[in-house]
Amino acid sequence: MEKSVLTQATSREIDNTLQTPTSPSYPHMRMRRLRSTPQLRSMVRETHLRKDQLIYPLFLVEGNRKKKPISSMPGIHQQSIDEALREIEEVANLGLTSLLLFGIPSEKDSEASGAWKEEGIIQSSIQAIKKEFPHLVVVADTCLCEYMDHGHCGIVADGKVLNDPSLSILAKSAVAQARAGADIIAPSDMMDGRIQAIRNALDQNGFENIPIMAYSAKFASAMYGPFREAAESAPQFGDRHGYQMDPANSREAMREIALDIQEGADIVMIKPALPYLDLIKEARSVHKLPIAAYNVSGEYAMVKAAAEKGWLDERRVVTEVLVSIARAGADLIITYHAKDMARWLS
Repeated sequence: MEKSVLTQATSREIDNTLQTPTSPSYPHMRMRRLRSTPQLRSMVRETHLRKDQLIYPLFLVEGNRKKKPISSMPGIHQQSIDEALREIEEVANLGLTSLLLFGIPSEKDSEASGAWKEEGIIQSSIQAIKKEFPHLVVVADTCLCEYMDHGHCGIVADGKVLNDPSLSILAKSAVAQARAGADIIAPSDMMDGRIQAIRNALDQNGFENIPIMAYSAKFASAMYGPFREAAESAPQFGDRHGYQMDPANSREAMREIALDIQEGADIVMIKPALPYLDLIKEARSVHKLPIAAYNVSGEYAMVKAAAEKGWLDERRVVTEVLVSIARAGADLIITYHAKDMARWLS
C-alpha cells in the first residue's frame, strides 16, 4: 500500500514537472551559473584577442643612433632604423606578427619626394626590416603629410588641397613601398579615387598580389593630437576637415567604405576606433572582407595618463578597450598597446 501511494505521488510530481512550462526567467534561468569560476568564464567567452590581430606602429627617422621619446605617448619613440631593429626583435619575440611604418624625413618639400624616392626613409626601413625579419608583415602607411613642407596630405595650390593631382604621387609612393618589400599598402590620405589609382599602379608594375588596407572612414578627429608630435605632420595652415570625415556622419562612412571596396581595397579601416565602435559594428554587418580599426594616439595617451595617475588599472583597461574593438567587429587592431597586450596574452 505504501509503495503504491509513493508511486502515485512520484508520478504526479513527474506529470506536474512535465506540464509546467519552462520559464526563461529567474529562478529557473540564472545567468551567473557560467560566471562562477575563471575556467567557466573562459570557456564561454565570446570574444578573444590574438597576437596576430594586433599591428604595432613605428615612427622612423633618418640617421643612426637616434631614439627620441614622444612626450605625449609614454613608451613610444621616434627612432632611426638601427634602433628600431632592436625594438622589432622584441616585437617578434613577443609573438607579434605585423608592423605599421610611418616615416619622418629629414627634409620636406612641396612634392613629397621622400615618400616615393628609392632611398626614402620608409623604403630604406622596409628593406632593412625584411632583411632581418622576413616573416613579419610590414604595412606601409601611404600618405604625403609627413613629407610635404605644408603638412597636408596632398598637392596644394592657392591654399587648397588638390585631389586629382595628388593621386599620381600617392600611386608612385605605393609602388616604391611595394618595390622595397612592403607586404601591405595602407593609404591614409582620404583623397577621392586613391584606392583605384594605387591598385592600377601596383598591378601595372607587377605587384598585383600586394593587398591594400584602406583608411576608408578616417575622421577629422581631435584624437590625433599626440600623433602630430610623433609624425611631425601638423598642417602649416588650415586643417584637414576638407578631406577627412565629419565625426557626425555615419551614412557617409558607409559610402566611403563601399567606394573603397569597389575601387579594389582588400581591407578597410575605421579610424579612430573607440568613438566609432558603432561604425565598426555597422560595417561588419554589411561587408564580409576584413575590417581594421586604429586605436589611435589620443586613445592611447588618455589611458597612459590615467594609469600614471593611479586612476585606472592599465592592464584591465587596455584589455577591455581592445576586446571592445574586436567585439564590435574589427579583425585587425592597430594599437600602441600591442607589445603590452602581447605580454599579457602570454
